[in-house]
Amino acid sequence: MASITTHAIIGTAGHIDHGKTALIRALTGQDTDRLEEEKERGISIDLGFAYFTLPDGTRAGIVDVPGHERFIRNMLAGAHGIDLVLFTVAADDGVMPQTEEHLDILHLLGTRRGIFVITKADLADAARIRDVRDEIELLTDGTTLIDAPVIEVSSITGAGLDKLREEIVHQLDGFPARRATGVFRLPLDRAFVIKGHGIVVTGTAMGAEVRVGQKLRVLPSGDEVRVRSIQVHSDSVESAGLCQRVALNLTGAEKINLARGDVLADERLDSATTRFDTWLEIRPAAKRALKNNTRVRLFIGTTETIARAIVLDEAGALAPKATGFAQLVTDDAVVALAGDRFVIRDETNSRTLGGGIVLNPFGRRVRKPIEAYRANLRMLKDSTGADALESLINLQESFALSTIRLATLMNIPIAEADTSLSDASRFVKLSVGDEEAFTTRAKWDELKRFTLNTLATHHRGEPLSPGLEMEALRTRLPYEIGARAFRPIVDRISHESEIVREESLLRLKSHKVQFGGDAGTLGAKIEAALTSAQFQPPDLKQLAEVLKIPASQLPHLRTVLVAMERHGLIVKIATELYFSRAAADTARALLVEHLKTHNEITAAVFRDLLGASRKFAIALLDHFDHSGVTTRVGDTRRLRSSS
Repeated sequence: MASITTHAIIGTAGHIDHGKTALIRALTGQDTDRLEEEKERGISIDLGFAYFTLPDGTRAGIVDVPGHERFIRNMLAGAHGIDLVLFTVAADDGVMPQTEEHLDILHLLGTRRGIFVITKADLADAARIRDVRDEIELLTDGTTLIDAPVIEVSSITGAGLDKLREEIVHQLDGFPARRATGVFRLPLDRAFVIKGHGIVVTGTAMGAEVRVGQKLRVLPSGDEVRVRSIQVHSDSVESAGLCQRVALNLTGAEKINLARGDVLADERLDSATTRFDTWLEIRPAAKRALKNNTRVRLFIGTTETIARAIVLDEAGALAPKATGFAQLVTDDAVVALAGDRFVIRDETNSRTLGGGIVLNPFGRRVRKPIEAYRANLRMLKDSTGADALESLINLQESFALSTIRLATLMNIPIAEADTSLSDASRFVKLSVGDEEAFTTRAKWDELKRFTLNTLATHHRGEPLSPGLEMEALRTRLPYEIGARAFRPIVDRISHESEIVREESLLRLKSHKVQFGGDAGTLGAKIEAALTSAQFQPPDLKQLAEVLKIPASQLPHLRTVLVAMERHGLIVKIATELYFSRAAADTARALLVEHLKTHNEITAAVFRDLLGASRKFAIALLDHFDHSGVTTRVGDTRRLRSSS
């Protein structure tokens, strides 16, 4: 297999019939119009692909985009990975509507390297060329391409092509390719079947390398496929990746309806999002402010979907030329990682409104006051390293995230995330079995405060309760924590604060069951009734009748009984059957004394010893079996050796 290194992705842009495809043909000898309809009509409808060979033999991929306004979604699908744009402006037409719109899109996608190519220079005199240059200078003011060079060419005569080639080489000389990140992604722009080979997909690779034989995940569906072979510019390679036009032949995709907008990704990227936080810029072409909850058409990668824009700034709207924080809630799940660029257009797809950069791939529903949320977004926007990771974790619904998950969402190498997370003053490492996850010190301290306050509130409201069930606390938490992860977290909180865990119950160390007031009065009545009944006490319903407690108060009676049992004042012998402590101790002493001299005892004999009915004798014997005093052998009980 050949070894091909692709230097960068060159893209075209410009109004329809401004010579984009002819320019690529003149530069490379390759025709990017592949559809019969394109050849018949003489216009580009969909994306076209070629490559430009640099002096050192490396190849830069070329994506030729359509210029007609009706095919703007196709243009957007190809523009997402452009490193250097050849922006055509025809000498005879000058700047046209799609010239402006394409420039807006490239500006919003962060394209900073470009060459403005005045095409059809053979059709204009020097004065006209100067006018077009002035139009371009005025158009680019305030955009990322403000200082881009301008070169006039003719694809017919060849004039200016050598100068253009030299400028392309100059722009790409020492070009710092977009840095590798933690995971490979391929937003698909084509998916088709080749007879005898199966499913083939193409796109501009992002993130990292992909290798032959590697398993990939299809997002948003979650299906899995494997890479059978890889091609770059029709040459077979063992691996490919960042800044390359890639074609993958897949296995396992036969029953999957792959299409433009799907993303093939490293299997560690396991979910898409329907809500993400952004830094959003509104372009002058929007003409009016973007109001809160406006429905827009979102373009990210090669995906197009409808979204609702939630403006997070206090004004509740973003005016043209303004920037601010916004959250996009999508109708369909999309793949979005920190740093990804996107464009929004009006819902009818007739006008570009703005675009920006993804800050937090998994946003939360934001409730007032939102200043803390905005503060974390501001840090995420303006910082890197530990500062950015700390803000990202603070913004998540999940309490803690693994290193791989954090690196993936932040779109950074795992080693880089590891280095930042080693700062113990900012991050708390948690272990669940063999798995590790990280939360921030702020979130950890907040969880401890929440736990202490919740337990204190529970103790005040239910003074007879010995504590709060762990699951009851977990379901009230301000963050998502799985049941499996919660126990070690609780144990660590107990170690660091005044909290005690007794099996599944949590309480403050200072908490003691209080029997004051009505509970104390009822407890005294219960104890007197059970003491009086000795070995034949009433069950719960009978006890309620004896104490003249209405049915509506049975839950309170149960609560007091449980509290008295935990305090050792009474003993639970069976379901809804309690003995006074004295009666239970006396029954045990009689049983043990008899077994020390007779070796075994039957229910009938024990009944006679107690002077009680068989029902209570059997209930007591079962209780003593379960509590380890006796062991049952057939119809008899024997004393356990440890008793």
